Amino acid sequence: MKTIHVQSPGLLTTVQDLGRAGFGPAGVSPCGAADPVALRLGNRLVANEENAAALEMTLIGGTFFFPEGAIVALTGSDFGAALDDVAVELCTSIEVRPGQALSLGPTRSGARCYLSVQGGIAVQPFLGSASTHVLVGLGGFEGRALRKGDVLQIGSARGAFRKRTIAPHAVESLSRRSVLRFTPGPQADWFPESSLRAFPKATYRVGEQSNRMGLRLEGPLVPQIPGREMITEGVSLGAIQVPPGGAPIILFVDQQTTGGYPKIGNVICADLHRVGQLRPRDEVRFEQVTFETARSLLIEQEKTLVSDELLFEQGQ
Repeated sequence: MKTIHVQSPGLLTTVQDLGRAGFGPAGVSPCGAADPVALRLGNRLVANEENAAALEMTLIGGTFFFPEGAIVALTGSDFGAALDDVAVELCTSIEVRPGQALSLGPTRSGARCYLSVQGGIAVQPFLGSASTHVLVGLGGFEGRALRKGDVLQIGSARGAFRKRTIAPHAVESLSRRSVLRFTPGPQADWFPESSLRAFPKATYRVGEQSNRMGLRLEGPLVPQIPGREMITEGVSLGAIQVPPGGAPIILFVDQQTTGGYPKIGNVICADLHRVGQLRPRDEVRFEQVTFETARSLLIEQEKTLVSDELLFEQGQ
Protein backbone atom coordinates (compact mmCIF):
# COMPACT_ATOMS: atom_id res chain seq x y z
CA MET A 1 0.00 0.00 0.00
CA LYS A 2 1.30 3.46 -0.90
CA THR A 3 1.90 6.00 1.84
CA ILE A 4 2.29 9.72 2.52
CA HIS A 5 4.92 10.79 5.07
CA VAL A 6 4.22 14.08 6.84
CA GLN A 7 7.47 16.05 6.98
CA SER A 8 5.73 19.28 8.05
CA PRO A 9 2.02 19.35 8.93
CA GLY A 10 1.22 23.02 8.40
CA LEU A 11 -1.03 24.99 10.74
CA LEU A 12 -4.11 22.73 10.84
CA THR A 13 -4.14 19.83 8.40
CA THR A 14 -6.80 17.16 8.86
CA VAL A 15 -8.33 14.26 6.98
CA GLN A 16 -11.78 15.21 5.68
CA ASP A 17 -14.44 13.78 3.38
CA LEU A 18 -17.96 15.14 2.81
CA GLY A 19 -18.97 14.59 6.43
CA ARG A 20 -21.37 12.48 8.46
CA ALA A 21 -24.83 13.89 7.88
CA GLY A 22 -27.85 12.67 9.82
CA PHE A 23 -26.40 12.41 13.34
CA GLY A 24 -27.51 15.84 14.60
CA PRO A 25 -30.27 14.33 16.81
CA ALA A 26 -27.52 12.34 18.56
CA GLY A 27 -25.46 15.49 19.12
CA VAL A 28 -22.84 14.75 16.44
CA SER A 29 -22.05 17.62 14.08
CA PRO A 30 -21.52 16.88 10.38
CA CYS A 31 -17.83 17.90 10.18
CA GLY A 32 -16.46 17.22 6.69
CA ALA A 33 -14.65 19.51 4.28
CA ALA A 34 -15.13 23.22 4.94
CA ASP A 35 -15.12 23.68 1.16
CA PRO A 36 -16.92 20.58 -0.13
CA VAL A 37 -16.88 21.86 -3.72
CA ALA A 38 -13.07 21.96 -3.71
CA LEU A 39 -12.96 18.43 -2.31
CA ARG A 40 -15.34 17.12 -4.96
CA LEU A 41 -13.32 18.79 -7.72
CA GLY A 42 -10.10 17.28 -6.41
CA ASN A 43 -11.58 13.80 -6.30
CA ARG A 44 -12.85 14.11 -9.86
CA LEU A 45 -9.38 15.14 -11.02
CA VAL A 46 -7.82 11.96 -9.61
CA ALA A 47 -10.73 9.67 -10.61
CA ASN A 48 -11.98 9.02 -7.07
CA GLU A 49 -15.52 8.79 -5.79
CA GLU A 50 -16.48 12.33 -4.77
CA ASN A 51 -16.61 11.40 -1.06
CA ALA A 52 -13.05 10.02 -0.90
CA ALA A 53 -11.02 11.36 2.04
CA ALA A 54 -8.41 14.02 1.34
CA LEU A 55 -6.21 16.41 3.33
CA GLU A 56 -7.63 19.81 4.24
CA MET A 57 -4.97 22.45 4.95
CA THR A 58 -5.83 25.71 6.70
CA LEU A 59 -4.02 29.01 6.04
CA ILE A 60 -0.58 27.34 5.93
CA GLY A 61 0.23 24.13 4.07
CA GLY A 62 2.77 21.43 4.88
CA THR A 63 5.35 19.20 3.22
CA PHE A 64 4.40 15.67 2.21
CA PHE A 65 6.80 12.96 1.02
CA PHE A 66 5.64 10.19 -1.33
CA PRO A 67 8.07 7.24 -1.14
CA GLU A 68 6.06 5.16 -3.64
CA GLY A 69 4.68 8.06 -5.70
CA ALA A 70 1.01 8.91 -6.29
CA ILE A 71 -1.48 10.74 -8.50
CA VAL A 72 -2.66 13.88 -6.71
CA ALA A 73 -4.53 17.15 -7.24
CA LEU A 74 -4.68 20.43 -5.35
CA THR A 75 -7.92 22.42 -5.21
CA GLY A 76 -9.35 25.28 -3.21
CA SER A 77 -7.05 28.17 -2.36
CA ASP A 78 -3.57 28.83 -3.73
CA PHE A 79 -0.93 27.85 -1.16
CA GLY A 80 2.01 28.26 -3.57
CA ALA A 81 2.60 24.53 -4.02
CA ALA A 82 5.82 23.06 -5.42
CA LEU A 83 6.88 19.52 -6.25
CA ASP A 84 10.61 19.21 -5.52
CA ASP A 85 10.85 23.02 -5.80
CA VAL A 86 9.03 23.12 -9.15
CA ALA A 87 5.77 25.08 -8.99
CA VAL A 88 2.60 23.09 -9.65
CA GLU A 89 -0.84 24.26 -10.69
CA LEU A 90 -4.14 24.20 -8.87
CA CYS A 91 -7.09 22.29 -10.31
CA THR A 92 -4.88 19.94 -12.35
CA SER A 93 -3.97 16.31 -11.71
CA ILE A 94 -0.28 15.75 -10.98
CA GLU A 95 1.89 12.63 -11.18
CA VAL A 96 4.20 12.44 -8.19
CA ARG A 97 7.14 10.13 -8.82
CA PRO A 98 8.52 7.87 -6.05
CA GLY A 99 10.72 9.85 -3.69
CA GLN A 100 9.28 13.27 -4.46
CA ALA A 101 7.98 15.77 -1.90
CA LEU A 102 5.09 18.20 -2.29
CA SER A 103 5.45 21.45 -0.33
CA LEU A 104 2.87 24.16 0.34
CA GLY A 105 3.32 27.48 2.10
CA PRO A 106 1.01 30.21 3.40
CA THR A 107 -2.17 30.97 1.53
CA ARG A 108 -2.17 33.45 -1.30
CA SER A 109 -5.94 33.65 -1.60
CA GLY A 110 -8.59 31.93 0.58
CA ALA A 111 -8.48 29.88 3.75
CA ARG A 112 -8.18 26.23 2.70
CA CYS A 113 -6.41 24.01 0.17
CA TYR A 114 -7.20 20.34 -0.46
CA LEU A 115 -4.76 17.58 -1.37
CA SER A 116 -6.62 14.73 -3.05
CA VAL A 117 -4.80 11.52 -3.89
CA GLN A 118 -5.95 8.74 -6.19
CA GLY A 119 -7.31 6.00 -3.94
CA GLY A 120 -8.13 8.43 -1.14
CA ILE A 121 -6.66 8.63 2.36
CA ALA A 122 -7.31 5.30 4.06
CA VAL A 123 -8.44 5.75 7.69
CA GLN A 124 -10.89 3.92 9.93
CA PRO A 125 -14.33 5.52 9.46
CA PHE A 126 -16.33 6.82 12.41
CA LEU A 127 -20.11 6.77 11.94
CA GLY A 128 -19.56 6.11 8.26
CA SER A 129 -17.21 9.03 7.62
CA ALA A 130 -13.45 9.62 7.50
CA SER A 131 -13.83 13.25 8.62
CA THR A 132 -11.87 14.51 11.60
CA HIS A 133 -13.69 16.17 14.49
CA VAL A 134 -10.74 17.72 16.32
CA LEU A 135 -12.79 19.12 19.21
CA VAL A 136 -13.92 15.66 20.34
CA GLY A 137 -10.95 13.68 19.01
CA LEU A 138 -12.87 11.38 16.68
CA GLY A 139 -12.55 10.32 13.04
CA GLY A 140 -9.77 11.04 10.57
CA PHE A 141 -6.21 10.16 11.57
CA GLU A 142 -6.32 9.40 15.31
CA GLY A 143 -8.99 12.07 15.74
CA ARG A 144 -6.51 14.94 15.44
CA ALA A 145 -4.65 17.31 13.16
CA LEU A 146 -1.57 15.86 11.49
CA ARG A 147 1.87 16.01 13.11
CA LYS A 148 5.40 15.72 11.82
CA GLY A 149 6.31 12.06 11.33
CA ASP A 150 2.77 10.78 10.72
CA VAL A 151 2.45 8.16 7.99
CA LEU A 152 -0.84 8.03 6.09
CA GLN A 153 -2.04 5.05 4.09
CA ILE A 154 -3.34 5.61 0.56
CA GLY A 155 -6.25 3.48 -0.60
CA SER A 156 -5.90 1.09 -3.52
CA ALA A 157 -6.17 2.63 -6.97
CA ARG A 158 -5.75 1.44 -10.53
CA GLY A 159 -5.16 3.17 -13.81
CA ALA A 160 -2.41 5.08 -15.55
CA PHE A 161 -1.89 8.79 -15.01
CA ARG A 162 -4.07 11.03 -17.17
CA LYS A 163 -3.61 14.76 -16.87
CA ARG A 164 -6.96 16.37 -16.14
CA THR A 165 -7.75 20.05 -15.61
CA ILE A 166 -10.85 21.84 -14.37
CA ALA A 167 -12.33 23.93 -17.18
CA PRO A 168 -11.68 27.66 -16.61
CA HIS A 169 -15.38 28.56 -16.89
CA ALA A 170 -16.17 26.13 -14.06
CA VAL A 171 -13.41 27.54 -11.86
CA GLU A 172 -14.82 31.01 -12.41
CA SER A 173 -18.42 30.04 -11.65
CA LEU A 174 -17.41 28.23 -8.46
CA SER A 175 -14.86 30.79 -7.24
CA ARG A 176 -15.03 32.50 -3.85
CA ARG A 177 -17.11 35.63 -3.48
CA SER A 178 -17.50 38.31 -0.83
CA VAL A 179 -21.32 38.29 -0.90
CA LEU A 180 -23.07 35.39 0.83
CA ARG A 181 -26.66 34.73 -0.12
CA PHE A 182 -29.11 33.74 2.60
CA THR A 183 -32.73 32.83 3.17
CA PRO A 184 -34.81 34.12 6.12
CA GLY A 185 -34.18 32.29 9.38
CA PRO A 186 -36.85 30.66 11.58
CA GLN A 187 -36.74 33.60 14.00
CA ALA A 188 -36.52 36.39 11.40
CA ASP A 189 -39.68 37.87 12.93
CA TRP A 190 -37.80 38.33 16.22
CA PHE A 191 -35.96 41.25 14.63
CA PRO A 192 -37.41 44.70 13.96
CA GLU A 193 -37.82 45.87 10.39
CA SER A 194 -34.86 48.19 10.85
CA SER A 195 -32.57 45.21 11.57
CA LEU A 196 -33.94 43.19 8.66
CA ARG A 197 -33.28 46.10 6.29
CA ALA A 198 -29.85 46.99 7.68
CA PHE A 199 -28.34 43.49 7.89
CA PRO A 200 -28.00 42.88 4.10
CA LYS A 201 -26.58 46.40 3.60
CA ALA A 202 -23.83 46.06 6.22
CA THR A 203 -20.24 44.97 5.69
CA TYR A 204 -18.79 42.56 8.25
CA ARG A 205 -15.28 41.37 8.97
CA VAL A 206 -14.47 37.77 9.92
CA GLY A 207 -13.19 37.77 13.50
CA GLU A 208 -9.88 36.30 14.64
CA GLN A 209 -11.64 33.74 16.84
CA SER A 210 -13.47 32.16 13.91
CA ASN A 211 -12.93 28.46 13.27
CA ARG A 212 -14.66 25.38 11.86
CA MET A 213 -17.34 25.64 14.56
CA GLY A 214 -18.43 29.10 13.52
CA LEU A 215 -17.41 32.43 12.03
CA ARG A 216 -17.77 35.38 14.37
CA LEU A 217 -18.56 38.56 12.47
CA GLU A 218 -17.44 42.04 13.46
CA GLY A 219 -19.44 45.02 12.28
CA PRO A 220 -22.84 46.65 12.82
CA LEU A 221 -24.79 44.98 15.60
CA VAL A 222 -28.19 43.44 14.84
CA PRO A 223 -30.72 44.46 17.51
CA GLN A 224 -33.57 42.12 18.40
CA ILE A 225 -37.08 42.89 19.57
CA PRO A 226 -36.64 43.02 23.37
CA GLY A 227 -38.36 40.76 25.87
CA ARG A 228 -38.30 37.48 23.95
CA GLU A 229 -36.68 34.24 25.11
CA MET A 230 -36.46 31.05 23.09
CA ILE A 231 -36.04 27.41 24.02
CA THR A 232 -32.90 25.70 22.75
CA GLU A 233 -33.58 23.96 19.45
CA GLY A 234 -31.74 22.18 16.66
CA VAL A 235 -29.62 24.36 14.39
CA SER A 236 -28.62 23.88 10.77
CA LEU A 237 -25.32 24.24 8.95
CA GLY A 238 -24.93 27.85 7.84
CA ALA A 239 -27.40 29.28 10.36
CA ILE A 240 -26.75 32.95 11.16
CA GLN A 241 -27.27 33.23 14.91
CA VAL A 242 -27.51 36.55 16.72
CA PRO A 243 -26.58 36.39 20.43
CA PRO A 244 -27.85 39.05 22.86
CA GLY A 245 -24.85 41.28 22.12
CA GLY A 246 -25.97 41.59 18.50
CA ALA A 247 -22.80 40.31 16.73
CA PRO A 248 -23.80 37.60 14.18
CA ILE A 249 -22.21 34.14 14.08
CA ILE A 250 -22.34 31.78 11.07
CA LEU A 251 -22.53 28.21 12.36
CA PHE A 252 -20.21 25.94 10.40
CA VAL A 253 -19.19 22.33 9.86
CA ASP A 254 -18.03 21.52 13.42
CA GLN A 255 -21.01 23.39 14.89
CA GLN A 256 -22.93 22.52 18.00
CA THR A 257 -26.14 20.75 17.02
CA THR A 258 -28.47 22.84 19.22
CA GLY A 259 -28.63 26.52 20.12
CA GLY A 260 -30.74 29.03 21.98
CA TYR A 261 -30.08 32.19 19.99
CA PRO A 262 -32.48 33.50 17.34
CA LYS A 263 -31.44 33.00 13.72
CA ILE A 264 -31.96 35.89 11.35
CA GLY A 265 -31.07 33.81 8.30
CA ASN A 266 -29.29 30.79 6.86
CA VAL A 267 -26.53 30.83 4.25
CA ILE A 268 -27.79 28.95 1.19
CA CYS A 269 -26.31 25.54 0.38
CA ALA A 270 -24.78 26.80 -2.87
CA ASP A 271 -22.65 29.31 -0.90
CA LEU A 272 -21.51 27.15 2.03
CA HIS A 273 -18.25 26.29 0.28
CA ARG A 274 -17.53 30.02 0.04
CA VAL A 275 -17.87 30.29 3.82
CA GLY A 276 -15.12 27.67 4.08
CA GLN A 277 -12.71 29.95 2.22
CA LEU A 278 -13.19 33.01 4.42
CA ARG A 279 -10.13 34.01 6.45
CA PRO A 280 -9.90 36.12 9.59
CA ARG A 281 -10.14 39.82 8.63
CA ASP A 282 -11.85 39.03 5.30
CA GLU A 283 -14.85 41.24 4.61
CA VAL A 284 -18.23 39.80 3.73
CA ARG A 285 -21.71 41.07 2.92
CA PHE A 286 -25.08 39.33 2.70
CA GLU A 287 -27.82 39.21 0.10
CA GLN A 288 -31.27 37.82 0.89
CA VAL A 289 -32.83 35.48 -1.67
CA THR A 290 -36.03 33.44 -1.78
CA PHE A 291 -36.16 29.74 -1.03
CA GLU A 292 -36.98 29.14 -4.70
CA THR A 293 -33.87 31.04 -5.79
CA ALA A 294 -31.72 29.15 -3.29
CA ARG A 295 -32.97 25.86 -4.71
CA SER A 296 -32.34 26.97 -8.30
CA LEU A 297 -28.79 28.09 -7.46
CA LEU A 298 -28.03 24.72 -5.85
CA ILE A 299 -29.40 22.82 -8.85
CA GLU A 300 -27.28 24.96 -11.17
CA GLN A 301 -24.18 24.33 -9.06
CA GLU A 302 -24.79 20.57 -9.01
CA LYS A 303 -25.18 20.52 -12.79
CA THR A 304 -21.79 22.19 -13.11
CA LEU A 305 -20.13 19.75 -10.70
CA VAL A 306 -21.40 16.63 -12.49
CA SER A 307 -21.07 17.96 -16.04
CA ASP A 308 -18.93 16.10 -18.56
CA GLU A 309 -17.60 19.51 -19.56
CA LEU A 310 -16.22 20.18 -16.05
CA LEU A 311 -12.92 18.48 -16.89
CA PHE A 312 -10.77 18.33 -19.96
CA GLU A 313 -7.83 16.00 -20.51
CA GLN A 314 -4.48 16.81 -22.04
CA GLY A 315 -4.70 16.67 -25.81
CA GLN A 316 -8.43 17.47 -25.97
